[in-house]
Amino acid sequence: MSLDEGYVKYQSHWTPAAAPDAEAARLLEAWRRPLYEEGLIGYYSELGIGYGNISVRCGAPGQFLISGTQTGHVAVTTDAHYALVTDYDLEGNAVWCSGPVQASSEAMTHAAIYALDPGIGGIVHVHSKSLWLDHLNELPTTDPAVAYGTPAMAREFVRLYAGGGFRESGLAVMAGHEEGLIGIGTSLAEAATRMLGLVRRG
Repeated sequence: MSLDEGYVKYQSHWTPAAAPDAEAARLLEAWRRPLYEEGLIGYYSELGIGYGNISVRCGAPGQFLISGTQTGHVAVTTDAHYALVTDYDLEGNAVWCSGPVQASSEAMTHAAIYALDPGIGGIVHVHSKSLWLDHLNELPTTDPAVAYGTPAMAREFVRLYAGGGFRESGLAVMAGHEEGLIGIGTSLAEAATRMLGLVRRG
């Protein structure tokens, strides 16, 4: 596991603000809880970094609420642990967000995935060594040369959605991001349920 896992690689334009949407935050916590209990979102104590994140469409078109950076260790989240992503620039490697915390290190990837299809309503990004090994190159899989949290990773999901089976499966493996998997759905419930289904099938 690389020591730079979990850290923001894009240029973050963060506006500190009050919690943006308590209702959406409660929905995120409701689906984050089973993912956290399965160890799919959590904290690498040996590295001192959190992993995994979750988001849902919220606010104006194109905006979404996402877990804040380095919140993986939090057992029970509140609206203080989420940020509203208001804009992004893939080519410029920049994300604009507001809220009590800065957006997750994977906010760029979430933004690019939401831009693929207005029907995508929720996204979960989890870590599991066993699921990652079991489904690498079996589910749609990103290029192993591409690192997490970069414009190149965001473009990988564009590629997989266009013709790599990601649209159909709603699940993908991040080959260049050890242990990382992504789930999407028309709702946050569908995205989380798809990911939890992998655990239960195993």
